[in-house]
Amino acid sequence: MKQVTDYFGSLVFDDKVMKSKLSSDVYKKLKKTIQDGEELDISVANSVAQAMKDWAIELGATHFTHWFQPMTGVTAEKHDSFISPAGDDRVIMEFKGKELVKGEPDASSFPSGGLRATCEARGYTAWDPTSYAFIKDKVLCIPTAFCSYSGEALDKKTPLLRSMQAINKQAMRVLKLFGNENVTSIKTTVGPEQEYFLVDKDVYLKRPDLIYTGRTLFGAMPPKGQELEDHYFGVIKPRVQDFMNDLNEELWKLGILGKTEHNEVAPAQHELAPIFSTTNIAADHNQLTMEIMQKVAKKHNMVCLLHEKPFKGVNGSGKHNNWSISTNTGINLLEPGDTPSENAQFLLFLVAVIKAVDEYQDLLRISVASAGNDFRLGANEAPPAIISMFIGSELQEVLDSIETGKPIKSKGKSFLKIGADVLPDLPKDTTDRNRTSPFAFTGNKFEFRAVGSSESISCANIMLNTAVAEELKKFADILEKSDNFDNDLHALIKNTIIEHKRIIFNGNGYDDAWIKEAEERGLLNLKSTPEALPYYLNKKNVDLFTSHSIYTVNEINARYEIAQEHYAKVVNIEALTALDMVNKYYLPAISKFSNFLIGSIANKKSIGLNAEYETNTASILADASNKIYEIKRELEKSLVEKDKITDCAKLSTYLKDNVLTKMEALRTVIDEIELIVDKDYWPFVSYGDLLYSVK
Repeated sequence: MKQVTDYFGSLVFDDKVMKSKLSSDVYKKLKKTIQDGEELDISVANSVAQAMKDWAIELGATHFTHWFQPMTGVTAEKHDSFISPAGDDRVIMEFKGKELVKGEPDASSFPSGGLRATCEARGYTAWDPTSYAFIKDKVLCIPTAFCSYSGEALDKKTPLLRSMQAINKQAMRVLKLFGNENVTSIKTTVGPEQEYFLVDKDVYLKRPDLIYTGRTLFGAMPPKGQELEDHYFGVIKPRVQDFMNDLNEELWKLGILGKTEHNEVAPAQHELAPIFSTTNIAADHNQLTMEIMQKVAKKHNMVCLLHEKPFKGVNGSGKHNNWSISTNTGINLLEPGDTPSENAQFLLFLVAVIKAVDEYQDLLRISVASAGNDFRLGANEAPPAIISMFIGSELQEVLDSIETGKPIKSKGKSFLKIGADVLPDLPKDTTDRNRTSPFAFTGNKFEFRAVGSSESISCANIMLNTAVAEELKKFADILEKSDNFDNDLHALIKNTIIEHKRIIFNGNGYDDAWIKEAEERGLLNLKSTPEALPYYLNKKNVDLFTSHSIYTVNEINARYEIAQEHYAKVVNIEALTALDMVNKYYLPAISKFSNFLIGSIANKKSIGLNAEYETNTASILADASNKIYEIKRELEKSLVEKDKITDCAKLSTYLKDNVLTKMEALRTVIDEIELIVDKDYWPFVSYGDLLYSVK
């Protein structure tokens, strides 16, 4: 029987493989590039490419690809074989350093947001040596950045790497002030929990809305949903367990640290959680995880749904982005320490995050904004669209003590003066978890729970890294000039708490009273993507990104345009799908069943029987079909009108206010009718068929 330890990472060109395949000199130079960002000499690149090719061929690979993450939200790859002509109709297997470090895929059809014209096809991929190459489907995949001919980032990896560099630079300034001379770098780390649904493939193929949009545009709830909460952490069905076993094996071969698996709250919903990785690698691994989930599901005649809200009436799916900051010496900077200096250091990093989330709450909301996630946020299973922070009762007492100068009651401590008094002993899990908070402190990390299940985690972590880098920069600017470090540190932490405590909310985020309270605090409530996206272009946000060299102004504008266009395209596809289903299936089905009822009424009356059921039902159906037809015509008109709107922001808002509302009105009527139409006449499988299809 195979042991996990025998095959874990077997398809990854990792450090162990590098040591065995590369000369000592080449290995040291490559590690220097990975750790310090030094440029890779072409002779070293040639040696690495040769070793990488030989290793890949040994494992059955025939092609290589630069694996990158364009702004589509998914990954991209173009395969090239290793073969080169050698004369006499022979070939050799060849892979050179220049092919390793740089590629040139056609960039014309990827979203660019105006960074280049469609006719300008040239784009470049550049090897990211900080993320190991791997083999997938007999193809050597080389993680790369993707940029335009003129150097603008056309992907999600490049700005993520820039943001990691920015927070490293500013955190190092702060750490030096605390005497951390042995620390040479910091990295943000992430463990993204991934939620998903599994449905039977044969049932899935009977739902055009799932096929075209990833979610059900229509569907009445079955008699049993998630009310009994019996699916959550319940016994995993054998078919699902077989899927999970195969999924784990595929992930582990690629060095992806899949750790925890369980049933989620909704029927047919499940979750996979990994162990923490460096943010860049975690983003790569999460993209691979989503791809492999869908691929493995098909092998088991199932379909993995990653849409944020595939079924109305039951929980949607998110991605909990567990984020922390660690030094190269192994210290988690968000974990309380045992000495005064460590306590003060922890508190400074803590309030930096608090300040960052408060000042850039709009960017965090934008980072999770999508057409799919708009159906999930605030829907009593996910955090509300209002960004707030949960820190728990014990940390709240600490911050209150610093702010007011009053003792900490629960610990019997005098008030905390940073650098003089020891922080009360805080266990790793200082408080209960708050599932309603978008951004919750959970002992030694923050859990950003608002990220959508289908989205790349890169955007959320770009925003987080950059916002915290900015606050650390401001703190370092102040403290580096200090003549009395302890006093100025205490004042800085105290003032930050006072100025930004409005973002801290330890209560129930689902409570309607919180919406009113948040408004009184001055917090943003950006309920939809069209409401959130314009904040991308606010001067403070543009200044943030450009000052830390995360994005140029052009790159910011491009991402804004792409997000607006993507929202509009998604809603348009959904509307066209809804109309197709209504015109070709729902209205004809209702008409056929009505005709059956009318015939039944005539038959019963001809023999003197009462036809109350048929008469009442036919009347309801007649009214409903007329209403459906009326709303359908209005929706068609709205789609014609939207073609006249050229401004992307106005178009998104129009679609939200006019198209989505009419789609929901259509759904309301059709879902009600589904409950009374004979199943043999209804054109599509039901929610019950979908949610309970996997036995």
